[in-house]
Amino acid sequence: MAANRASTANGAHPAPEKTYFEQQREMLVGEIAQSLELVLQNINKLNRSLEEVTQVGAEFAPVESLWSHFENVMAKDPNENQEGAQEGQTEHEDATERRAGTVPTRSGMDGVADARQDKVEEDTRRQEIDSDNQAMLSIAVDL
Repeated sequence: MAANRASTANGAHPAPEKTYFEQQREMLVGEIAQSLELVLQNINKLNRSLEEVTQVGAEFAPVESLWSHFENVMAKDPNENQEGAQEGQTEHEDATERRAGTVPTRSGMDGVADARQDKVEEDTRRQEIDSDNQAMLSIAVDL
């Protein structure tokens, strides 16, 4: 006690003792600071994981594009394209005949020639589809 009185007499302020409340507060503030550091570390880990997932997802974009193309090719109806081409050809012939003022006369041979032409067009479309399928398969193998 004499030492305390001597230090007070020399002008030094004695270190005030911390109350129980202040001790508990400091302890809790320290725990909160540690918890916030852990939260920050975990958020950084989560951010890195999300970036990796996004990067992996971006790597699948060509595959998705390939499958979309494949789906579109498979969804095409060859008969639909053939009918559209025939309608366009018929409209063109009708317009030509109106300008010329002639009425078309079809012999039996013209019908056979048309059937052959239709068969050639259908075979060409099938070859195009086959080549598209082969191209898609080669791309898929490369991936």
